[in-house]
Amino acid sequence: MLSVLRNRTYRHLFAAQVVALVGTGLATVALGLLAYDRAGDRASAVLGTALAIKMVAYVAVAPLAGALAARVSRRSLMVGADLTRAGVALGLPFVGQIWQIYVLVFLLQAASAVFTPTFQAVIPEVLPAERDYTRALSLSRLAYDLESLFSPALAAGLLVLVSSGRLFVGTAMGFLASAVLVVSVALPGRSGAVRGRSGVVRGRSGAVRGKGGVRGDVLLGVRLFRDAPGLRALLALDLAVAASGAIVFVNTVVLVRDHFHRPAGDLSLALGAYGAGSVLTALLLPRLLRRAGDRAVMLPAAFALPVILAGVAALGAAAPTAGSWVAVLAAWAGIGAACSAVLTPGGRVIRRSVTDAELPAAFAAQFSLSHGCWLLTYPLAGRLGAGAGLPVTALVLGGVALAAALAAAVLWPARASVPVPVSVSVGESAPAPVRHK
Repeated sequence: MLSVLRNRTYRHLFAAQVVALVGTGLATVALGLLAYDRAGDRASAVLGTALAIKMVAYVAVAPLAGALAARVSRRSLMVGADLTRAGVALGLPFVGQIWQIYVLVFLLQAASAVFTPTFQAVIPEVLPAERDYTRALSLSRLAYDLESLFSPALAAGLLVLVSSGRLFVGTAMGFLASAVLVVSVALPGRSGAVRGRSGVVRGRSGAVRGKGGVRGDVLLGVRLFRDAPGLRALLALDLAVAASGAIVFVNTVVLVRDHFHRPAGDLSLALGAYGAGSVLTALLLPRLLRRAGDRAVMLPAAFALPVILAGVAALGAAAPTAGSWVAVLAAWAGIGAACSAVLTPGGRVIRRSVTDAELPAAFAAQFSLSHGCWLLTYPLAGRLGAGAGLPVTALVLGGVALAAALAAAVLWPARASVPVPVSVSVGESAPAPVRHK
């Protein structure tokens, strides 16, 4: 898997992703401490609103990244996003009002909503070989999972040496380092001026523009998801993951503390089980995908999610025992493994479903639409958990995951035909479509 790091451009971009993720992790801890300093016992409400703002920024701003990619170089977009995030991080310790936190959080997450899909769209051009790209996807999944495990520990260690406000300085340094790494490499350019399948025009710079100016550019990604069977199914699979993941991230604390009456430290153990399942799957996926193909891996994983949630409902309804606690840890590891098996190959599906020049719009749309799924399931998990209890919550969200998996199976026929994602220059004809495995 690490062989892809021999590619200098990818190595620098991956390092930029990692240091930016560490910066984001430090910012998450520092933001919690800042909220407590400014709001006291209202800190949880402030953080809840900040997380909602984060999801709204992701959903609303990400499509604009695809439109900007048609007009601004991708390196400029990523560097500008990093500089914006660094500036916001440095400004957060100086806020005196709660509303100022909300504004800066929106700017921070809006910049992330520009950086991430732009970064995702560049990687398949840097690593055109499918085997290398698959390894890169697994590395990215590992980076996300390991960051969620180690950033809190890193923040805790730093807090022993520095004040909480200094964590924002560490955050800013991470984003500045990311910007330097992006600047240090030349990104692939595109050429060509042809009309795409979705009624879009590709200029000589390689940028794709939709009909109707900026508005058309923003809607281009949505049209791509509407037209490609694999992308329609990918959106349904994202909903299955969001329904299952919401149980983990919203309801674990109640399950651990109120149902099992276990110490606070076991919350980290449960979330660690989820992360361990995801990490192990990411390590195994390159070989598995090479043998089975995307659809044969992603759909069974999606159908496993409602089965696991049915088991969680049964565990939540039964009296707590040592055995049922172990079963919960196994269930959380299973959810992490299944979610990783669905999410990691998503970039391959996008790459096979659109042309190279359409990648920025497609990744931006996927980023926005997938976070829209989380925006639905997070509050659903919270309200059901508080009002109806964990068993009902698990059954309802399991039903959502099952419906989403069934929709994906219908929307993504086994022999669906999609175009090969290659650049098409003037005077060339597009290659014949390939079949998904």
